[in-house]
Amino acid sequence: MSTRAATAAHDAKLDAVFSALGDTTRRRILARLARGPASISELAAPFEMTLPAVSKHVRVLERAGLMRRERDGWYHRCHLETRPLAGALKFLAEYRPFWEDTLEALARHVEEPHDKQDKKRPHR
Repeated sequence: MSTRAATAAHDAKLDAVFSALGDTTRRRILARLARGPASISELAAPFEMTLPAVSKHVRVLERAGLMRRERDGWYHRCHLETRPLAGALKFLAEYRPFWEDTLEALARHVEEPHDKQDKKRPHR
């Protein structure tokens, strides 16, 4: 696989993870799976939606690699898969210095005495 194709595949996986995490219902499903495996019915219990609607969310999570489903006839057992989260964390970690520096600069600005800030403002 070429470098360009590998990068595109990696980007597609990362896009799928962030897209899956962008929905409150799917994040709540993942939070439930973090406590242990669950059936589709167990995952659907806290939500006011149909089983087919919950199944659609489950399929999005499966496509993103964030969960896997074991089937035993009609019974489906869902399990959390954390490996894709590592890729998302790695991506976010690259930007950590930026947001930490920005937040520190904001904190310094907010904590500056107001009279010092007033001297910096041009008079009209």
